[in-house]
Order: sequence, then structure tokens, then C-alpha cells
Amino acid sequence: MLSLHERLQLLESDLLTDPPRIGVFRELPFAILRYDPPDEWRIRREVRLLQGRLEAARREVRVISLAQCLWEAIDACEGMQALVELEQSRGFAAAQAQVTKYLSDPDWRPLRDLVVARLAALDPRRGVGLLVRAAAMAPAIYPMSRLLDEMQGHTEVPAVLFYPGSLEATTGLRFMDLPEREPMGNYRVKIYG
Repeated sequence: MLSLHERLQLLESDLLTDPPRIGVFRELPFAILRYDPPDEWRIRREVRLLQGRLEAARREVRVISLAQCLWEAIDACEGMQALVELEQSRGFAAAQAQVTKYLSDPDWRPLRDLVVARLAALDPRRGVGLLVRAAAMAPAIYPMSRLLDEMQGHTEVPAVLFYPGSLEATTGLRFMDLPEREPMGNYRVKIYG
């Protein structure tokens, strides 16, 4: 297994090719860079450094915080106070399910639409999206495999999801290393694991 530093180097090299070598399918130009959840602060620093190096190589880079998308969706829907009241009256699971609905239902603020809007200003030939802070979706607000599935065909801009979790050889990725989470093996993108 490659170290995080080696995976980042390989990712950067693949992003700098013309066209970038990260996507397996044209309609799904994404990749995942997996990292151990305790490395969150390190990965944030590494993403900033990667952004600088890519921009120095004349790539347009947009860092997209999934945590900011989450809070934007909550604010645009019913607001935090409504969620607090829901959790107080019906419990955490009901509040989490409501946030999932905000991020999934086309009548609310789908996460896919928020990410696509942030990528829209980028030129697919020079642009790169870096999706960070996926841990905000823990424990089970919104599966990252769902986001990638829903992104298919909605952008041509290459994007990398920085994924906190473990890579299990036979079963796939386990989000946030949560023991109660089943590893997901249905990702159809390149994984820098």
C-alpha cells in the first residue's frame, strides 16, 4: 500500500497530464484519494499545497467544501432551528434523515446541484475540483458513493473526492472507519487508496 505522500504525488502527476488521467469514464471524471480519518488536518494542508502547485502549472482549481455545502443546504431549507427542534422532539435519527432529504430531494437543495454549481465556472480542459471535508456527512447523512453516482453526466470537470476512511481489499471503502458501516465496493472511479 502506498503512503499518503506517494498517493498525493501520483494524483498530482495524473492531474497534470493532458487530459488528466484520473477518470475511468468520460461522463464520470472523478477520482477518490483515500486517507485515514486522523489525518484530516494534514490532508487540509496537503490540499492547499496541491492547489498551489496545480495553479502554478496553469490549472484552474476550485476547492469545494462539502461541509459548507451541507450548511448551505440546511440554511436554504428550514434552517438550523427547525433541525434542533426536530431532534429534540423525535431524536437524532429523525434529524439526520431530514438532512439527508435536504441533500437528496430535488424540492430541497440536492448536494449534487450544489457541487455542480461550484464546478460550473471551470473550463473542463484546465479546471480541477477538489472535494474536501466529506467527514461532515458522518455518521450517515449522505453516502459519498451516492454523490458520485448522481454526479455522473452532470459535469466534465475532473474532480477528486478526498475520502476519510479505510480501504478494505475485498469489500471496498469504509467511510470514517466507522465499525457499524458496511464497506462500499461499488465505486466506479479511480481510487488512490
